[in-house]
Amino acid sequence: MAGRRVNVNVGVLGHIDSGKTALARALSTTASTAAFDKQPQSRERGITLDLGFSCFSVPLPARLRPAPLGAELEPEPEPGAEPRLQVTLVDCPGHASLIRTIIGGAQIIDLMVLVIDVTKGMQTQSAECLVIGQIACQKLVVVLNKTDLLPEGKRQAAIEKMTKKMQKTLEHTRFRGAPIIPVAARPGGPDAPETEAPQGIPELIELLTSQISIPRRDPSGPFLMSVDHCFSIKGQGTVMTGTILSGSVSLGDSVEIPTLKVVRKVKSMQMFHTPVTSAVQGDRLGICVTQFDPKLLERGLVCAPESLHTVHAAVVSVEKIPYFRGSLQTKAKFHITVGHETVMGRVMFFSPAPDGFDHEPVLDSFDFSQEYLFQEQYLCPGSVPAETDGGEADRRVGQASEGRCPRQQWALVEFEKPVTCPRLCLVIGSRLDTDIHANTCRLAFHGILLHGLEDKNYAESALPRLRVYKLKHKHGIVERVMDDYSVIGRSLFKKETNIQLFVGLKVHLSTGELGVIASAFGQSGKFKVHIPGGLSPESKKILTPTLKKRGRAGRGEEAGQPEPVQHVALSLSFKRYVFDTHKRMVQSP
Repeated sequence: MAGRRVNVNVGVLGHIDSGKTALARALSTTASTAAFDKQPQSRERGITLDLGFSCFSVPLPARLRPAPLGAELEPEPEPGAEPRLQVTLVDCPGHASLIRTIIGGAQIIDLMVLVIDVTKGMQTQSAECLVIGQIACQKLVVVLNKTDLLPEGKRQAAIEKMTKKMQKTLEHTRFRGAPIIPVAARPGGPDAPETEAPQGIPELIELLTSQISIPRRDPSGPFLMSVDHCFSIKGQGTVMTGTILSGSVSLGDSVEIPTLKVVRKVKSMQMFHTPVTSAVQGDRLGICVTQFDPKLLERGLVCAPESLHTVHAAVVSVEKIPYFRGSLQTKAKFHITVGHETVMGRVMFFSPAPDGFDHEPVLDSFDFSQEYLFQEQYLCPGSVPAETDGGEADRRVGQASEGRCPRQQWALVEFEKPVTCPRLCLVIGSRLDTDIHANTCRLAFHGILLHGLEDKNYAESALPRLRVYKLKHKHGIVERVMDDYSVIGRSLFKKETNIQLFVGLKVHLSTGELGVIASAFGQSGKFKVHIPGGLSPESKKILTPTLKKRGRAGRGEEAGQPEPVQHVALSLSFKRYVFDTHKRMVQSP
């Protein structure tokens, strides 16, 4: 295995001013063109404004030497070198307003380092980063930074106290039991002399090395790369730097910038200043192409030609983020982040039909042949579905509020601007217009994009295939009997309703008979119901007082006629498909 290396991506996340960039600098031996706040704006403001990339390497641990199937190891230029583990650090901004960039960075990492200012503990953005980490990666290491600011005599006690606090914070997350380590990445702060050596860095490198597992890397499939920086080099061309999300790329390959429909050939490639001839999924890479203006692509995707498509809407399998306060309402707008893109989108939630609530979730496809139940909001324990006509249907579906929630729910997301993204990519819905100083989680839901709608006119061409229905329940009463096989009903429709649309639909009498709406009766919303099996003797008894009192009244609709002694209720139930252009009413056979 001599001369080979494997790359893993470690995200460095945390609240602003917790010392993330100082930690990345202390760990790194090689910096990329976008590392350690090199941007003039970052230096001017004293904060990280964009993703920064740097790396360090260590001998590949013995436990990782038998590389898992699909883990791709690339030769290093030095012959005879020991196999190396290269750790690429993704330094994410900490400011609340840069959450879009943080989410984009989190989607390309294999392990997350959460940096906590030991003098302050968990802060708002620390919590949001923890939420993003739970969505985007499997493993976490917590770094308690700035330990040099603690009084020396009380330092150890303060570290132990904060460690216990963090353990309690992680207790109900997927990162329960994650390792916690104290460091001082920049003793004395940013103005201290460079001669002050960082504290705890060798121990942190050892810990990270022990926690890292080599993700499965698959070089097959179409090439896709998430680009986070784009710049020109005089005499060379335009360089796009990023992380390969899938597939592989080699010198001379053609790549496409799908948002611009531009195809260019790969002239040269580098990994942290080292020229390479090929790269695979998970690698941090710089690709040089010619005749391309870097101003056209700040960040986005580069792919194998014609392998990606632009979508105007998508069906997404969704899960609510439990820390988000409030309900997720249909028709609400959210900031939808897909990769490095964030656009506004309107959502419509739907679930399986009630008899499918317990079906196993399917996270790699969407079945357009199935029927789905419209929801006024995402269903979760304690949620109360909104009432529609008659409310009864919603109460039946609303068993979710009594602890019966569907195991999988979906949303139709309609984007205000089209997005270019791969199928099965991560989607995060947020309320980024929330006050950044409010102590509240802005991340609302996350999910997987199962099906994208590429046609601009998807509402006419694609949505009718989506069989999402609303259950409608209407209730009325029998006003009087006409004969053994027909009754007059009322209170089911409004006066202005076109009853002709409902002719032929079945209604149920509370006495057990099944009837069919035959026609309107007069102009006030009353209607005639035909009962094919006839009224039972018991039903006639209940309705007999009505017959006696109305016997001489004839067929007119005189006002003030006496009410029956006991009401017989009428109920009408039907489905209406949300995207049926004919607005038909459908009843079960």
